[in-house]
Order: sequence, then C-alpha cells, then structure tokens
Amino acid sequence: MDAATEKLREVFGFDGFRPGQEEIVRAAMAGEDVLAIMPTGGGKSLCYQLPALLRGGITVVISPLIALMRGQVAQMRELGIAARSLNSANDDGENALAIQEAEAGELRLLYLSPERLARPGTVAMLRRVGVTAIAVDEAHCVSQWGHDFRPEYRAIGGVREQLDGVQVLAFTATADALTREDIEGRLFPAPPHVFLRGFDRPNISLAMTPRANGRKQLLDFLKAHRGESGIVYCQSRRRVEETAAFLMSEGVDAAAYHAGFPPNDRNAVQDRFLREDGVVVVATVAFGMGIDKPDVRFVFHMDLPKNIEGYYQEIGRAGRDGLPAAAHGLYGMGEVRQYRQWIDEGDAPDEQKRIERGKLATLVAFCEALTCRRVTLLRYFGEEAGSCGNCDLCRGEVETVEGTVEAQKALSAMVRTRERFGMEHLIAVLRGDRTEGVTRHGHDDLPTFGVGADVTKANWRSIFRQLDAGGLAQVLPDEFNRWAVTEAGWKVLKGEETVTLRKPSRTKSSERTARAPVDTSGADEAVLAALKALRVGLAKERNVPAYVIFPDRTLIEMATALPRDREALGQIHGVGGRKLESFGEAFLDKIRSVAGTSA
Repeated sequence: MDAATEKLREVFGFDGFRPGQEEIVRAAMAGEDVLAIMPTGGGKSLCYQLPALLRGGITVVISPLIALMRGQVAQMRELGIAARSLNSANDDGENALAIQEAEAGELRLLYLSPERLARPGTVAMLRRVGVTAIAVDEAHCVSQWGHDFRPEYRAIGGVREQLDGVQVLAFTATADALTREDIEGRLFPAPPHVFLRGFDRPNISLAMTPRANGRKQLLDFLKAHRGESGIVYCQSRRRVEETAAFLMSEGVDAAAYHAGFPPNDRNAVQDRFLREDGVVVVATVAFGMGIDKPDVRFVFHMDLPKNIEGYYQEIGRAGRDGLPAAAHGLYGMGEVRQYRQWIDEGDAPDEQKRIERGKLATLVAFCEALTCRRVTLLRYFGEEAGSCGNCDLCRGEVETVEGTVEAQKALSAMVRTRERFGMEHLIAVLRGDRTEGVTRHGHDDLPTFGVGADVTKANWRSIFRQLDAGGLAQVLPDEFNRWAVTEAGWKVLKGEETVTLRKPSRTKSSERTARAPVDTSGADEAVLAALKALRVGLAKERNVPAYVIFPDRTLIEMATALPRDREALGQIHGVGGRKLESFGEAFLDKIRSVAGTSA
C-alpha cells in the first residue's frame, strides 16, 4: 500500500478512491497543473486535500462562499488535518491565528475567498508562508461563459505569477467545452492536465413536469420526502417567501432564503439546514453553491432555471453521499419567454446573446424531451450514455402519442395568421374562441378557426412548447412574442415528416418520481435512530454540522453491521483513525445498549 492509499484509509476512512480520483491525486503529487471536471458529489475536494496532507507547505484553497470554507475546515480539523480559513465571518482573533499558524508552518490547508485573495498584503503573506499549490474550487466562476461568473476569480492567474508560477489545481462540476477553454486561458500559462471525469449522477432520479397547480404539485412531491432535507428553488424573492409560508402552513419544516434577507438571518437558515435533519429550504439560486451537505435528498424547481448548467449545478446538491435522491422541476412557456426577453434586451455582445439563446433552447428541449433525460443532459456536456432507467421518461411516466395532425394544425394557424401572433391568440383561434383579438382581426373566418376545439388550452400550450423544443416553430424576439414556422416545420406541414408528442400522464408523476428512498432495509432501525440522535448531540457540542461527525452512509453501515469493537468499527466506511479515537466508544456504547450486543 503506497502513502496515498494508506492516508486515504487512515485519515479519511475510505478503502479506495472513487472513480477518477486516483489519477488526479497522482498528477497533483507529480507537480502537474490540473483542470478536473468531475460530477458534483464525485469527491473533488479530496483531490486537493489528500496531496496537501502528503507533502510540505501550504495549499491555498480559493472557495466562493464562507459557508463552504467553514464546513470544509471543520471537516478537516475533525480528521486531524491542520486547516484554517481567512474570511470576514471570523473575528480578528481567528484570522490572526490562521496567519500565525501559516507563518509557523503548521497549516496544510488555508481557505480564502477570491475577494480576500485580491486584498493588499495577501500575496505578500502567501509568499512568506511557502505556498506549494493553489486549489481553485468552482473554477467555472473564472469564465464569462460560466453560469456563476465572478470577476474576482480573474485575479487568480495574476496571483499565480506573483507566487513564482506555483502549481494550480482547478476543479468544477459544470463546464462545457467553451467554458473549459476559457478556464484554461485564464488560469494556466501552458495547457494543464485535463481530467474530464463525466457528468453522470445515476443516483439522482430526474423528472420535469409542465406547471399546472405548482403548490399542489410541490406538496404531492414532498409527501414522499417527509422528514428529509431538501431544497426548493424559486426565481424571485417574493415567490420564495410565499412558497415557504405556504409550506409552513401545511406543516412542512421549511425556511426561506434569499439575498434580500439580512446576513444574520441567512446564516441562521443556512446553519439550520446544515446542522438539522429534515429542513426544507425554499430559496433563490443565492442558496446552494458551497453547501457541502451530503444528505440532501431532493431538489425541486418551482421555476425553470435559466440554463442547463444552472440546472445541473442545482440538482447536483442532492445525493452527494451517493445514496438515492430526486430532482423534480416544473416549467411553463411564460418563463421561457421572459428569459428570452432578458437575453435580447441585455447589454451583452451579440455573440454572448447567441450562446445564451442556445443554452436556453437546450434547456427547453430537455424539458420536452421524449427520450431519456439523462441522455439529453449528458449529451449537452459532450458525454454519450445509454438510457438510465431512473427518469420519468424511462419509467414510462410520460405517455407519447402520434401528434402529426395536431402539429400541422398549430403550424397552419401560425401561417394563416401571417406569423404575427403569440401563443394564446393562436390557441384561441384553434379552439374557436371568439376573443376580442380574434374577431378584430377576422381570424374567426380562417379555415383553422375551431379545428382544435377538442384539445384543452393546457394541452395546446404543451404542444406549442414541444414544437419549439423540436425546432418546428420558433418564438421571434419582439414585443409580441410571435410564432413562426421553421424549415423543419414546413416539412411537417407538407406531410414529409411525422411528429410524436408527449401528453400528461394520468398518474401523479410528481409522487412517483419522488420515491427514491435510501435503502436501510438491512439496518436495525432502532439503532440507526439512536445513532442519528447521538450524532446530533455531538455536533451541537462541537458546533459543527452533523455530517462532519459522520455522514448518513456511515451510520447506515454501522446500524447494519452492528460492530462489536473498535477494530470492527474501524472497518466501516468513513471511520478514519482520528474519528475512531474521538467518537468510537460513544458509538459502540450506543450500538451495544440499543442492539443488546456485548463487546
């Protein structure tokens, strides 16, 4: 057993590397610059933490959020690894201690925000303490094409030069080819060793549903997740507050979070979510990046994300422990129109607008897909995969029908109205509704008037979304959001191509998709409950999140194996030497007392 594998077992309590980790660790230990794209929950942090532990000097970790820094520092210190952070949430004494220990050569990991890195005097301090590597977490923030671009990240390349070209290790879970190229140009003077370890998260079940009654759909979903931790994303602050209030009125342990709340209130919600089980946070996208909580069991989108990278990043906050989790989203044409309008009216260069429109189109196509969602999602990131068997489409929760006639009716309505009208007007024409607009324009005399009276408005909206996603029609960017037929759509109109459409399932797919339970069938339920209660108590004593003591996976293994002594406990996943020393007897005593076993 070499030093890396030995430390992996001794310190972290892991019997082996996760897929992709070992090669990255070896490259880092060899002094290579690294750009690693790994799925959320794939173990990116260990790829710089383990090399920092094995070699001398300090690895500086650039992290975007204070919560992530503090959580990782707490984890490292519980493992016996010398780590500190410099951030504005620390008091002066904590920051002074971090600098003092760094200058004394006592640290292995020093966490900084990009803003702290850019402060006068920081680089001079780093030169004094002997930095051996810079690890850049959430490296997509470097790129203008990344969905979380932060200008402060641009300073990292200059800092590297001031530190005499020190090694840089960059990590992200979300970077398409364009973003990867931008990261390389910003952080590395020469091409780094690039590791593209795949984007697949097979433990997360995926589903998207057209919005009907959003609150009821959310409640139906949550029925299968009672007592579990999760995140509900909304696009606006008002919607966050209203949704959280609604859930609380329905007896859900929910809390609201957005950037408009005072910092102390936001921190309190974040701490509750990290430290307690079963809290549902309703939030804007201001919440989540840097939340290193492994046992988030679901992510629910009340509103459509703005692009596919944002969606992937957000659902990736579920199931980081590798256990089953669920991601369910609602969507509608109104928000798609709004996003297009924001893009078209923005100040970005035309090339960036073109790219953003393409990303939005990919997301709409993902929502209205008729084949495996995971295949569609991974293909966007350049990865081919077979059907997953773990999305609503693979499970047969979305019915499909031969829809060529309905498509032709909708496309004909666009042509007959000279491609000058929006979806609601076209639906009124198709359904034979004599609205003020329809009669004023004489559209009640058209051959298409009333040809779709047997189709509900909701189903017509779904058909229009699918025509858009399938490239058969497009919404032209002007104030009328008018619909026009594409070249592919004309082939359907002429009968040269057929169309398959989806229709709403008769089952409650939101409930069915939610059923992604963690398998505890082999565990002693009484022991597992007792171990979780013990974990909560120890976490409160130490003022750390519960998962810092042990993650759920470790407790489930304990409650299944029922170890009788320290040697057996030390074989459980996640029980390293330091944690065995700190917590071993307490957990063994609890197992013995509840299970009735003896040492």
